[in-house]
Amino acid sequence: MQATLGGSHVDMDTRKEGLPGKPRFSAQQPHVGRWLSPFFLTCAVYFLLWSPENQPSWVGALIKCLPILYLVVFLWTVYPGGSYSLLLQGALLCSVVGDSCLVWPEAFLHGMAAFAVAHLLYLWAFGLTPLKPGLLLPILLASIPYYGLLLWHLPPDMVLPLTAYSLVLALMLWRGLARGGSTCWGALLFTLSDAVLAWNLFVHPLPHAHLVVMATYYAAQVLIALSAFQSPRLKSN
Repeated sequence: MQATLGGSHVDMDTRKEGLPGKPRFSAQQPHVGRWLSPFFLTCAVYFLLWSPENQPSWVGALIKCLPILYLVVFLWTVYPGGSYSLLLQGALLCSVVGDSCLVWPEAFLHGMAAFAVAHLLYLWAFGLTPLKPGLLLPILLASIPYYGLLLWHLPPDMVLPLTAYSLVLALMLWRGLARGGSTCWGALLFTLSDAVLAWNLFVHPLPHAHLVVMATYYAAQVLIALSAFQSPRLKSN
């Protein structure tokens, strides 16, 4: 069953199954690579301009957020229809808020709250099919020792917020792994980015931590965004 939305055709059966609607063109076509060029350019600008001596500023926050803002524009322009794409756009916008807050250390908790909402939107987008509960075991085996060590180094007022955030992040990782494709790798890289960030902040400074955190973070976001083009139904079309 087809319906017209915003000048584009959307497969209603696909939307009922929680899968993305039909994009304007396939991810296998060269158009998507050209559309993503500004994303990689803004990432390069951020890494070239960032310095550990930089003072927090709105200009710095804008430069940091430009790659993620562009992904919102990318999905809205290239993939305008479908609840899956809209949920991804919402998660990306929440990530922009989180990125901006984390520029200022005193706004760390606000940034973590914004990213928690982003992960909840990703969870909603990824859905519960296929369930794959067996994936929870390796996630728990990796997460419990890590966060057990991390909690020993946290200030008392950070224990509950970080525990709640870690639970949401672990659930997002589970659903990302279950969905497969670029979502799987995006969820893994997002988790790695957050793990390195937390260890560097609360346990022990790591060499080149900022480079690792931001490189894995930007890669995670673009991989999750590209999952909008990777439903099995779209491949069959």
